Amino acid sequence: MDQERTEPCPPSPRGPVSAAVREYLLGTGPLPPPEEVAAAEPYGDDLQLALHLCYELHYRGLAGVPAEREWDPELLHTRAALEHRFLTALRADVPAHDDAAGALERLLVEPADAEGVSHFLADRGELWQVREYAAQRSVYHLKEADPHAWVLPRLYGRAKAAMAAVEFDEFGGGRADRVHADLFARLMDDLGLDTAYGRYVDAACAPALATVNLMSLLGLHRSLRGALVGHFASVEVTSSPASRRLAKAMRRTGAGPAAEFFYDEHVEADAVHEQVVRHEVVGGLLEAEPNLAADVAFGIDATEWLEDRLAGHLLGAWRAGRSSLHAPLPGNQKTVSGIS
Repeated sequence: MDQERTEPCPPSPRGPVSAAVREYLLGTGPLPPPEEVAAAEPYGDDLQLALHLCYELHYRGLAGVPAEREWDPELLHTRAALEHRFLTALRADVPAHDDAAGALERLLVEPADAEGVSHFLADRGELWQVREYAAQRSVYHLKEADPHAWVLPRLYGRAKAAMAAVEFDEFGGGRADRVHADLFARLMDDLGLDTAYGRYVDAACAPALATVNLMSLLGLHRSLRGALVGHFASVEVTSSPASRRLAKAMRRTGAGPAAEFFYDEHVEADAVHEQVVRHEVVGGLLEAEPNLAADVAFGIDATEWLEDRLAGHLLGAWRAGRSSLHAPLPGNQKTVSGIS
């Protein structure tokens, strides 16, 4: 299934900062004043949506926004202020250290009593929760691996070769029908969701937007290349066991064959990727640039911190029988706690 090639419509604003950025992009108003950006909650809806709007110009763009806005100096100045607010908060919340190897090792050990989102969906999730999860994750998965591709020209030697090999798999290994973003679109089709790129940004919660914005932030800055490699390692190391549980969830809820296949594919592929990323991408980078160890560790830990924050939001809502979404998902039927 090929995704639609049309540019997504700019999502609805969630506060004064995202409203001003949206209006500026559409040519109908000025950018937000610096004091509004400085006062915005770093993980909140308003700032995260404003960052998303800025970053989408580097992907497929937005309907009604001239392509030239991508490198608009005033917009880049505002984006830098938004990034500073977000990154400063992350550095304050994620303890600094330079033990990249230790951070990687911790990813390999899953507590016996762990109960994350994939555990919940595999064991007792309902179809409406699976649909919500897919809608939230579509903000990333419909551009899967794109943010990580930005690091390729910033690497060399072993790290570059291994990163390119993993990305080649993510992009289908030369086969258009195996591109992971398109496999996710088929999963969405099985679930009766709209497969258009960017369709569910309006529905996605702020913690989901933050996980994707982190990738874009790290990918767009050469100075953060080590952190992006750490982020990529975190994704690949944790993907295979989580994908096995999510494949079980798809089967148990009757999501459909394409939904099952997406996660089955990731169980197999990411088990291989995990070894390559750990030993060749991270190992190669730190062999060539050992000074980036703290950045790699930060990329790993910040990724896990934001993923834990998202998991807390999703599980808190679902256990209470509430939707986890910022905006309702058309056609989604909740059948817990007497809600329908």
